[in-house]
Amino acid sequence: MKRLVLCLTMVTLLLSACRRPTELTVEWQPVDNSVGSWKFFRSEFTLENRGERELGSRGWKLYFSFVRRILDEGEGDETGIQALAAQGIRLSRAGVAKSGDYYVLEPLPGFVPLRPGGKRKLSVLASDWAVLKSDAPAGFHIVFEGGPFGADLSLAVPATVRLDAADPKQTTRFEGDVLPVQTPALRYEENPSFQSLDLKARLLPTPRQVDVREGEVVLRGAVGILHAPGLGGEAAYLAASLGDVLSASITTREARGDAGSERIRLSIDSALDVDGDGDTDAEGYVLEVEAEGVSVVGSDAAGVFYGIQTLRQLVPVEAYAASVNPTSRPAALSLPRVRITDVPGFAYRGMSLDVARHFQTKETVKKLLDVLAHYKVNALHLRLADDEGWRIEVPGIPELTAYGARRGYDLQEAQMLQIGLGSGGDLAQGDGVAFKPESPTEANGGVAPRYQGFERATLNFVGAGHGYYTVKDYEELLAYAAERHIDVIPEIDMPGHARAAVKAMEYRFRKYQGTDPVRAAEYRLVDPADTSVHTSVQGYTDNFVNPCLESTYAFLAKVAQELKARHDAVPGARLLAIHAGGDELPSLAANVWWQGSPVCQQNPETRGLTDVQLFNRFFTRWGGLITATGAAATGWDDIIHHGLDLPGFIPMPWSNVWGWGREDDAYRYANQGYRVILSHATNLYMDLAYNKDPDEPGYYWANFVDEKKTFEYRPFDVYVNGTADRMGNPIDPSAWATKERLTEAGRKNILGMHGLLFGENVKTPQVMEYLAFPKILGVAERAWNPELPAPDQMPALWARFANSLGQSVLPRLGAYRPVDVRGELPDSVGVNYRIPLPGARRTGGKVHANVRFPGLVIEYSVDGGRSWAVYSEPVSAPGRVLLRARASDGRSSREVELN
Repeated sequence: MKRLVLCLTMVTLLLSACRRPTELTVEWQPVDNSVGSWKFFRSEFTLENRGERELGSRGWKLYFSFVRRILDEGEGDETGIQALAAQGIRLSRAGVAKSGDYYVLEPLPGFVPLRPGGKRKLSVLASDWAVLKSDAPAGFHIVFEGGPFGADLSLAVPATVRLDAADPKQTTRFEGDVLPVQTPALRYEENPSFQSLDLKARLLPTPRQVDVREGEVVLRGAVGILHAPGLGGEAAYLAASLGDVLSASITTREARGDAGSERIRLSIDSALDVDGDGDTDAEGYVLEVEAEGVSVVGSDAAGVFYGIQTLRQLVPVEAYAASVNPTSRPAALSLPRVRITDVPGFAYRGMSLDVARHFQTKETVKKLLDVLAHYKVNALHLRLADDEGWRIEVPGIPELTAYGARRGYDLQEAQMLQIGLGSGGDLAQGDGVAFKPESPTEANGGVAPRYQGFERATLNFVGAGHGYYTVKDYEELLAYAAERHIDVIPEIDMPGHARAAVKAMEYRFRKYQGTDPVRAAEYRLVDPADTSVHTSVQGYTDNFVNPCLESTYAFLAKVAQELKARHDAVPGARLLAIHAGGDELPSLAANVWWQGSPVCQQNPETRGLTDVQLFNRFFTRWGGLITATGAAATGWDDIIHHGLDLPGFIPMPWSNVWGWGREDDAYRYANQGYRVILSHATNLYMDLAYNKDPDEPGYYWANFVDEKKTFEYRPFDVYVNGTADRMGNPIDPSAWATKERLTEAGRKNILGMHGLLFGENVKTPQVMEYLAFPKILGVAERAWNPELPAPDQMPALWARFANSLGQSVLPRLGAYRPVDVRGELPDSVGVNYRIPLPGARRTGGKVHANVRFPGLVIEYSVDGGRSWAVYSEPVSAPGRVLLRARASDGRSSREVELN
């Protein structure tokens, strides 16, 4: 395999030094969502031949990824029929497997050659609808059979997308979609007004009690930190974080019975009762800033750490901005005299990060961990395996990463997974695609991507389909997380979403079947004679493991024990739970998953069982393998949806889409006695696009989700959030009358909540940050303070939160430098949070503008963007006006136009 990869890399490098052999380009446009009702839509692929040779009627194949299912020839209804043959083309699933989102377009004998300089529009029907540019097909590459490069190497084809936001046929999903496209006027009506903030409103998450006194305390010169035994890590973290914003000598010392003269003191009071209910409050703290110094007292080490985070937020925003250049750090910091008492409302305050679809490096994850810790998030659910990739080294099963952590042009999938989600090995060589862009700028059409919205680069191979964490990498992440009081919850999704593992173990089987049959079958996950037919939501027909094979459980036992070994090797890295997966099994009750498996019929323990029974048996065993490690079993609530009683299991209910019928699953499970982690897609799925603007990246199958959705989420009464369906149609509150409500006992079983970021569209670290921030800030606030006032008081609460983001939180985030206690991180400053587009309207001949987060600067241009002025009051501008919002770090939002 290494020899093949080396050869492919060398050939690709040689070809890249040559002139591009084809100048074909592709533009895609959704033309009409109104055909096919909600079932399908019409789009156009425009092929343009900018080269010197003809694209003929045979001898080439154009490959790409597309999240929508392309209709078969002749499929459709009276509004439209798929007619590809009449255009001289065939479109089908690509590769031997014909599984997933990978398609091939090839000419039929009737294809009229595309001559140099020519264009050809191809009309194609695909399932559902497309209203955002990120819906576009991606990763185009062409193969010329019998040409100079052969069929073993493909050539990248540049792609673009066109979508007209003013055309209802392109932005309305179907006739039931009444959700408006974002406009400046709509934003203007929704944006809150500027308001002055007190100290409490500037802190995130909001503390329980803030008592401000007169005066300030100044830190300068030699700053000593005295800490109780066991708080050395917290003291070192505080020293490093202060050192980032203060030019001073900062030292730490463990208290040994002496009073000491240090200005900052860290200690533990194991009986600390912050809320006065008579019980010790885990993770609670008291922070006092007085003339004699700073005191942080926690009920435990985590409480001390959270007190430190609040202390860091007392540092003036200006000090963070000045410290972007380390040589400009201020020599003194002025802190307000204050006493803050605080305790979290939920024990579990998390974020879920999918690194399987697109890999994120350990450096990227470390930065994320540090920012999450700043907002008192204490859990990272890490999705390490899915159909498109396996991302963690498992000693003893090297094939999982040698094969399963790689994607590329390999139609037989002999050496790696097929290209998926429009990406293989990013822009690097070695994945069988030559002439890829050499940089993100080239992939973006010559313009450096800013990732403040959709970027063309994400269609042109930007995105890491390769990559995994070595044992050392993962243990580094665990140590880094533990230092910040974050527990890592690894997920190995089974029995579906398992294609990377399945294909990797088939690769292992082929590798050893001729020399060591026992080893070949040791971890095999499928019955090769299985004739069962199914298709997952993502279009895969071969992405599940067989629950009747003992080798399946040998594999899972090995993986679980290796995860335990990783956590055991790192002090403080608790393995609280392993996420077992369990989601999105298509038509489980229809008996289509395993009934065609001879192994299932021959195994006396599984013979005659329905798919539901096999599924429940599988999770009884998989859950047992997890609990054998000492960890709890958690997973998607689908696991117990079919009647399985799994004591100790912690479900994550997610499928609460308004009107789909499962809105009360979370409360039913909690009332039954299960401990529940809320994962509701309608408000907590951060990979969903911010709003209905074609330039917003992300999915929108459950809802559009922004920071207001996460902030206004009601953990104990989610029905209050169900005011409109995903198409914008109002929902009468009586619709929830028959849904199950939380009992008092059930309420105590809500462990917490998290924001979830699935990775299909998260192709770069910048996209990750754009989609997560500021949405995760709403999650952090609500997880710390789950109780909310009556709905009629929420507009005022939201306005205060929006002002806090604009005036305090985001300016600090723009200058944020991850706390690097041991010097292990590359230097980086700031987070690529989303900057909201301004709202605007014309009234009385003047342009009026505002912004979602008051405190951000609004700029306008009357000369097409050649020059910009700061907006401070309504301006007379009769012609075309461009507007944008600008953050304190100099970045700006996308431009909006007012005619």
